[in-house]
Amino acid sequence: MIRKYILTFLFFISCCSLVFADKVTIDHFTIAKSTNADNEFAVKATDTAGNVINDINGQFAFSVNGFEENLVFKQGIANDHHQISNSSFIYIKHENENGTHATLYYIYRSGSFFIPIHISWIYLIAIPILLIAIGYIFKKLIILAVIIFIIFVYFNYHHGLGAGTFFESIIDGLKGLFNKV
Repeated sequence: MIRKYILTFLFFISCCSLVFADKVTIDHFTIAKSTNADNEFAVKATDTAGNVINDINGQFAFSVNGFEENLVFKQGIANDHHQISNSSFIYIKHENENGTHATLYYIYRSGSFFIPIHISWIYLIAIPILLIAIGYIFKKLIILAVIIFIIFVYFNYHHGLGAGTFFESIIDGLKGLFNKV
């Protein structure tokens, strides 16, 4: 009789270990126009091919332009309630047990027209290096290179991309590059 109870107990323990589900993580995400309002954007949890993962439901911690927020995902989509009145940069970061995942977007807005453009960290490094190289190679163009660099810095700062976010996105990109190797 005791053997029966022990076997039943072991059976329930083994069944309970099979019941636990895998923890859902967000490793890739994109930005899109929100379906709720014209001035808001939505964060979509995607796979590596860019398809929305409909199994993502619940609350996840994100950092949007340095502010910590808990975004509520329903079928892989979370609406952020920040109003976007003009074109600006948005830097979104999510940290989970697989690492830190960050993406920089430039939101081009004209009236109700809304286009998110992904900005790779490689461009953030390549443009200043290219300007320095042009100025170094062609000594007569150094003034033009300095003027273009000042315009580049002013454009970034005027649209919300400060020096801290600029360097943070480059560092996160380099970390992601070395983690893949």
